[in-house]
Amino acid sequence: MPIELKDEPQDLKTFILAVPSKGRLEEKSAEIFSKAGLTLIRDGARGYQGEMAGIDSVRVEYVSAGDIAARLAEGSAHMGITGEDLLREEIADFNSAIHLVSPLGFGQADVVVAIPDGWVDVTTMNDLADVAAEFRARHGRRLRVATKYTHLTTDFFGRHGADDCELVQSFGATEGAPGSGAAEAIVDITSTGATLAANNLRI
Repeated sequence: MPIELKDEPQDLKTFILAVPSKGRLEEKSAEIFSKAGLTLIRDGARGYQGEMAGIDSVRVEYVSAGDIAARLAEGSAHMGITGEDLLREEIADFNSAIHLVSPLGFGQADVVVAIPDGWVDVTTMNDLADVAAEFRARHGRRLRVATKYTHLTTDFFGRHGADDCELVQSFGATEGAPGSGAAEAIVDITSTGATLAANNLRI
């Protein structure tokens, strides 16, 4: 989704546009601008800078989706294409700092709470909160939830009274955490749920 800072950096001699650096997200981003009559030109297939054809005041920077959120948060990019989940995780005052221009219809995924298939009695966050309380009473420790989205998860779990959970920072392959014993549940993104199912997890 293209987004921009509400309080933009003061030096607008060069407008910095941050776009995804690889794969389908890069291709789709280029298509969006092309349909608007704006051509992005990358400096080499592996370069991380580029330009917008015919507009000297625009510098295009190719970075990861997560880094785009960070760049917008620190004010070193004026506009970018990235996921709303990453923005909400990276920017504490998201609603006042960021203006969402438009959903683009690609790269869609949901942030979900996923639990083991065997937890048949857990169908709501209230159920999970109850299980976490019972788990803590029985094992003397909090129920562990692996995630990359610590801010979003803390806020969501807090609003649902799941205070007996402990967040475990994940840096990749979060869906494998319950199977490896690193956590009992996870919070992650999914578009189809297939990866979760393959790891015996459900939403």
